[in-house]
Formats: sequence, C-alpha cells, structure tokens
Amino acid sequence: MRVLLLGSGGREHALAWKMAQSSILEELFIAPGNAGTKAVGKNVDLSLSDFKGIKKFVIENTINMVVVGPEDPLVNGIVDFFEGDEELSKVPVIGPNKEAAQLEGSKDFAKEFMKRHNIPTAKYGTFTKDTLDAGYAFLEKMNAPYVLKADGLAAGKGVLIIDNLQEAKKELKSMLADAKFGDASSRVVIEQFLDGVELSCFVITDGDAYKKLPEAKDYKRIGEGDLGLNTGGMGAISPVPFANPTFLDKIENQVIIPTIKGLKKEGIVYKGFIFFGIINVKNEPYVIEYNCRMGDPETEVVIPRLKSDLLDLFEGVGTQTLSERDIVFDERSVAAVMMVSGGYPEKYAKGKQIYGLNGITDSLIFHAGTASDGPAVITNGGRVLAATSYGKDLKTALKKSYESIDKIEFDNANYRKDIGFDAL
Repeated sequence: MRVLLLGSGGREHALAWKMAQSSILEELFIAPGNAGTKAVGKNVDLSLSDFKGIKKFVIENTINMVVVGPEDPLVNGIVDFFEGDEELSKVPVIGPNKEAAQLEGSKDFAKEFMKRHNIPTAKYGTFTKDTLDAGYAFLEKMNAPYVLKADGLAAGKGVLIIDNLQEAKKELKSMLADAKFGDASSRVVIEQFLDGVELSCFVITDGDAYKKLPEAKDYKRIGEGDLGLNTGGMGAISPVPFANPTFLDKIENQVIIPTIKGLKKEGIVYKGFIFFGIINVKNEPYVIEYNCRMGDPETEVVIPRLKSDLLDLFEGVGTQTLSERDIVFDERSVAAVMMVSGGYPEKYAKGKQIYGLNGITDSLIFHAGTASDGPAVITNGGRVLAATSYGKDLKTALKKSYESIDKIEFDNANYRKDIGFDAL
C-alpha cells in the first residue's frame, strides 16, 4: 500500500513511525513532515490547504490511501474534495468529512449534538455580536469562574477561563464585537465551569463499528504544577491511573456509544478518529470537547501502546470492515515529555541546532517542530520534540524520558519537570 500522511507535528511522526512497521506498507510519504519523519518515510513539500496540489501528487504517485493528521484540512473539507472528484473518489481518506468534522470545527454544533443525544456535558449558551446583551445577562446568572469558548478553530487558544464577572464581560465583547480570534469567535459558547480531572479518550470508527484506543492524560500549562499559559501540550501519560475499568465503562456507555449512534441516526458519515476530551466530576464523565483527529502529545503515548498493525486498522476504516480487525495493546505504561523553545507559548526563536539525538537508546524521540539543515537537525516550532518511554509503571517510564531529555540540548530549551505529578 502506498500512503500519503498529511501533517508535520509529533502526532504525525508517531503515526508515521507506526505505519512504517506495517507488513502491508509499500511506500510512505509525509507532507510536509519534519526532520524526524524523514527516517520512516519520504517528506514531500505540499501545503495542507492546497487540495489541487495534493490531488496531483496522489495521482502521479499512485497513492492508495491518505491519512489526515491535523484538523484544518478535515474542517476545510478535504474528504469531500476527494469524494467529489472522479479521479480521487476511490482513494480512501482517513478522517471525517466536513459535516462530521463540525464536531471539532464548531463548539455550538458539538454542544447541540450532545444535547440531542443526552451526552453529559456542561450547561451552556451560544451568543453572537447581535446577542451580546443576552450574553452579559447569561454571565450574570452564572457562578465564577466563567468559561468562554470561541465557536470555531482558534489553534488551541480560543478558550478563556475567567474568575471576575466584569473581566468576563469585557472578554466576551472583545471576542464577539472586536473579533479577538477572527472568524473563530463570531460566535461564542459560554459554559458552566466543571471542576474535576481531565483525560483524553479515543476511538477509531468506520461509521458503523468502532475500536477503542488507550486513554491518555496530557498537561497543557507551560509551568510546573499546571500553572501559567496554555500550550498545545507539555507531555502526556498512558494509561491514566484514576481511569479505572468502572469509569472507562461509564465513558463508553454514556459518551462513546451515544456519539457513534447519534452520528449514524443523523446520517452523518464519520470515518476516522474521534477524540473525546473528558472531565471526571465526582466519578461521572462529562464531555468538554470533541476533536476530529488524534490529540498531540497524546498520540505520542497512545500509538506506542498499540501492538496491532495501524495500517490494517486504517484499511478496515477505508473498506468499512473495521469490526473484523483485531486491536491489541501493550500493558506497559508510556510517558512523553515535551521539549519546547524558550519563550513558548509566546514569542520564540527558530533555527537552533539540536544536539544529542543520536545518543538516545531508552526512549523514542518524536519530532514536533524540527527541520533539517544539511545533516543538522534544527528547531522549527514552539514544541520541538517529545521523549517517549515505556516502563513497568509510570514512574519508570517518566524516569527514562527525563534521562533522555538530559542528553538532548538546544539553545534556550525548556521542559516541565513534573509531568505525571498528579498521577504518581
């Protein structure tokens, strides 16, 4: 099988690493990829928004399957583009179509969907600049802290949690009237704050059957103790110690099954990964968000725990025979720690040479924001790489990841020293 994987982050490097092990893979291309994906496939200089350029590449290279890593191409309709094109319609794309991707692309769509199918989630209201006064009134009826979410995609920055009512009103106006997040905040969902512990759950589905993947927990804040600014994720662990079999059963019965059935009932064809952002409130699961792809850095701990052939599962999605495929997991703990550029998630420099990568033997190194400069590997993003390790328990896995990070250097590197702190 000849496969094109779209994306350039740690998630894509982990997916590429796993697909490269498949017995049914003939050749793997990654567009645009990074310095790490070069070791497991062939990087291709394609823009993820250039659907015509992707089409040309698929035809010229007789690609049999396209796997979409990030959300943007999905929300922008790459699946619909393939399905509507005579030359491409037989090439399966692993990822949901534009309508199904609204689960991530529109917070309001997701909340309304959950309401229709009795899926537990926080109370909410949706407002536009024309209903700003109603938004203020809604805030006045709620207790602090106040949760404001831009309806559309805002690169992970569209969620604000505010303790002060006046400040919340000011931010609501800034999002709606002053387009703080551009089009993404032309609608804003105001949500009840839920107090609990979060985790991420994942399934892969062909629209009928689904297979559960291991759960994970990521650490979003830049600072130790989960303080400071939000990031794309500073590390992740799997399995999640507080997610016992009883709690995971509740997630499956109250969230996963109603979601799969609800999509089917509404005639929404969903093929690919569904990510459920879950919060555990007094041992009851509530959905914070859906994503229409795998999480990052969760992929860097979930995919290493998958013993089955990932490409075989993808083939099951493409041919709607997922129910016939086996899925088996590694029982060991896996921990990933992210190394980031100094200054991230605010301003940071790129182009710093990375040293020590060849000396790593106890961890997998998944590249997130890297590029090649001749034989050298240089930084090319805020989140640079993840050191992922297996262990008989979480403590052992984390120890290995930190020992590996100690051997890697680049100018002004930063990482959290307390990943997994709440689970140990």
